[in-house]
Amino acid sequence: MFRWFESLVDVFPTPEAKMPPRSVWRFYVHYLRPLWPLFAATLVAGLLLALVEVAMFDFLGRIVDMLAERPGPDFFRRHAGELLWMALITLVARPLLVALHNLLVNQAIVPGLSNRTRWLMHNYVVRQSLAFFQNDFAGRIANRVMQTGTSLRESAVQMVDALWYIVVYTGSALWLFGQADPWLMLPLVLWLLVYVALMAYFVPRMKTRAWIASDARSKAMGRIVDGYTNISTLKLFSHARREESYVREAIGELATKHRGQTRVTTAMDTSIAIANGFLIAGTCGLALWLWSRGQISVGAITLATGLVIRIHNMSGWIMWTVNGIFEDIGAVQDGMQTISQPASVQDAPDAQPLAVTRGEVRFEDIHFHYGKRGGVIAGLDLQVRPGERIGLVGPSGAGKSTLVNIMLRLYDLERGRILIDGHDIARVTQESLRAQIGLVTQDTSLLHRSIRDNLLYGRPSASEAELHAAVAKARADGFIDQLVDGEGRRGYDAHVGERGVKLSGGQRQ
Repeated sequence: MFRWFESLVDVFPTPEAKMPPRSVWRFYVHYLRPLWPLFAATLVAGLLLALVEVAMFDFLGRIVDMLAERPGPDFFRRHAGELLWMALITLVARPLLVALHNLLVNQAIVPGLSNRTRWLMHNYVVRQSLAFFQNDFAGRIANRVMQTGTSLRESAVQMVDALWYIVVYTGSALWLFGQADPWLMLPLVLWLLVYVALMAYFVPRMKTRAWIASDARSKAMGRIVDGYTNISTLKLFSHARREESYVREAIGELATKHRGQTRVTTAMDTSIAIANGFLIAGTCGLALWLWSRGQISVGAITLATGLVIRIHNMSGWIMWTVNGIFEDIGAVQDGMQTISQPASVQDAPDAQPLAVTRGEVRFEDIHFHYGKRGGVIAGLDLQVRPGERIGLVGPSGAGKSTLVNIMLRLYDLERGRILIDGHDIARVTQESLRAQIGLVTQDTSLLHRSIRDNLLYGRPSASEAELHAAVAKARADGFIDQLVDGEGRRGYDAHVGERGVKLSGGQRQ
């Protein structure tokens, strides 16, 4: 049964190249639309569960009224049908509805939606241009992708599940009060008006402060991850105080923004507590007055008192639910700053895979200045014949690495074109272009994966024999067999650490 519910959400759908929407509402719809049947089922389960919860307070009032009758041996015979119905609702219907609700939320939506959203967001972000990643912290980008998936799911579930439950519960309570005596509805109606007014005042302020705090949290995360990623540089230059100040500034800003958010929470909580006090006192006082006039029974007093105390307890939960919803919406808005960005380098709509037969490369009147007016490459013409070897010589910043990057189409040209065997690289798929070009970079950082994964990254189809032959030619077999990582994996299965930090510079090369 668990597996069936868990299979209702496809965690790995085919990713789309289309940019996610940039408005909050459309962003939610974009990721939630495929799961609407599950949310609809959750709404129905929440409706029925709320009705059952309210009905149990009605049962309590009815039992009190039954006890007010004269005792006798025929008590159970007279009320057998009603008592059996109460038992059926309490012992069968309620547990089944709780189980169904939990299966829908905890087995289907919670793990499925979060990870599905992360998968789709990651697949869009990872296709961004090199400039996109150079202009932000890697840690902040990763944090936003991961946190946005969680926050989107959490806020969606709370809006569909918790708020719906609250609406149905309160509406049912009003109906039961009206059945006992319409005057009993008055304190709850007044409380609802005050409660809605408090939400209208506090929620927008909570939303704004939640977004500000989320942005500050991402900034602090980015600075901390940046330091951890470049820990060897930090230690080499002995700038502990400087780095401490750099991180302290971000955490201090986060603490200030967080305090602004919690001030609103405290003010809202206190205001609701005052309103709740008037609700309980008003309802109980009015119920006693109506009873004294013979207009309601003792059971109705029990019903009214039990329900308002339950609503009082729920109001605190509602406050934290609303707080959580808008904190999560703030986190989603923060994530959208990174995720909902247009890709600057995209495949043309009719792009075809590149087929290389000879290997001729031609640069025709190319211009590229990293978006500036000039200064890097302007009007360059260059032809590299098949099999020809050339060297590019020039001072730092002359554009040697840039020339390779634009041939790989990590950036798009501002003017001109690059042809490989007569094919304009702007008209072929990026994946096929880069698959045809071998590159040894100046930066020898590795992926934090096994030695085998790193060696096969450029040619995943290579056999084990070809892998060992390449290692022997590079004379790396001597140290690979001796490698052991922190989890006991050895040789080709040993992990190299982030950016290959467990290997020496020579070993990484």
